[in-house]
Order: sequence, then C-alpha cells, then structure tokens
Amino acid sequence: MPRKEIVGKVVSNKMDKTVVVAVETRFPHPKYEKPIVKTKKFKAHDGDNKCQIGDIVRIQECRPISKEKTWLVTEITGRVHQQLGLAEESN
Repeated sequence: MPRKEIVGKVVSNKMDKTVVVAVETRFPHPKYEKPIVKTKKFKAHDGDNKCQIGDIVRIQECRPISKEKTWLVTEITGRVHQQLGLAEESN
C-alpha cells in the first residue's frame, strides 16, 4: 500500500527538526455550492532544518516519530525568497 503524500505550506519552524505544515482542502458546500476552505495542520520531521516559513513542501506519511509527528518532509517544491535590505543607507 503506497504512503500518503500531501502538499502544504510551512507555517512554523520554531521547533528543532520539526515544521508545522498547513494543508488547505477546497470543496463546494453540499447545498449552496459555495467553495469552502478547510485548513489542517500537520507536524512533519525536517532533519536538516532546511525549511523556512512560507515554503511549499511535500510531506509523506511515515511511522510515528513522536507523539504528534507522523509525517516526513520529502521535498521542498517552492522556496520563499527573503528580501535583502530594501532600505539601503545613503551617506
């Protein structure tokens, strides 16, 4: 049986070797057909601490690593680009 893979956005990287990934699910309301967005957060293992807040990552289901961590970051698909000092000092 293949392992589940989902794509989400990193919302926190404050913990050591762990990131919190928010995954959005969009579906129409059963009666009114208005799109509904549900967000679920998953804790995923990031062994090298490479992920930054705002990155788009692919996570894969794995064995339990800790009480709440059962996902593993397999790939960083989109990087957030840090803006480097827009306000430069003029002398």
